Amino acid sequence: MSKKFTLTASMMCADYGHLKREVESLESAGIDSFHIDIMDGRYVNNFAMSLYDMAYIAKATKKPLDVHLMIEHPRNNIELFLDRLRPGDTVYIHPEAEYHPAITMQKITDAGMHPGIAINPGTSVETVKEMLRIADHVLVMAVNPGNASQVFLPYVEEKIDKLTKLREKMGFQLFWDGACNAERMLKYAPKGIDGFVLGTNLLFGKKAPYKEIIESVRKLDFAYLK
Repeated sequence: MSKKFTLTASMMCADYGHLKREVESLESAGIDSFHIDIMDGRYVNNFAMSLYDMAYIAKATKKPLDVHLMIEHPRNNIELFLDRLRPGDTVYIHPEAEYHPAITMQKITDAGMHPGIAINPGTSVETVKEMLRIADHVLVMAVNPGNASQVFLPYVEEKIDKLTKLREKMGFQLFWDGACNAERMLKYAPKGIDGFVLGTNLLFGKKAPYKEIIESVRKLDFAYLK
């Protein structure tokens, strides 16, 4: 293992009947951050977490939030999100969703947060290469955005290889989102992926407690799945 990797919980997969307990349990189990998927039903054909879900989790934990904005023209409403977040949180936008994504990323930076770009499976590295220089975090989507439990798209692996080579030169951290299972973590954690978003494949809906799962994932020992 070349380095420690970050684990972030995909909160759209959590039990919303007991959201406070979910946040507390994940925090005490050692999760590094909370991943918040915001969807507007326009950029993607689904509605997911709301502004107020995000705000509640921001108040319920001291851990960082990773806010993934799957919305059209996020600059129009970015202050609604930034005003409810804390310095050090991360906000991802999709470059295709914005006329001038660099302006939106600057607003995120000016608020004391980490600007991030999310790269869809159908978006080439070449089309976002210049933005990699101003992004603190890059989120590679291994599935099409919009829904949990989608099928992994294998051609994304070539994109991840390209980005791991560019990462040190460009100065960003690289995160994997979607269809994150044991096989893919075993392959890509040693290559130096900085972090993984954990959903139903590895974290939620399992019989084992969160603490046992997170400890197993950090060791890349997936006996709890057997």
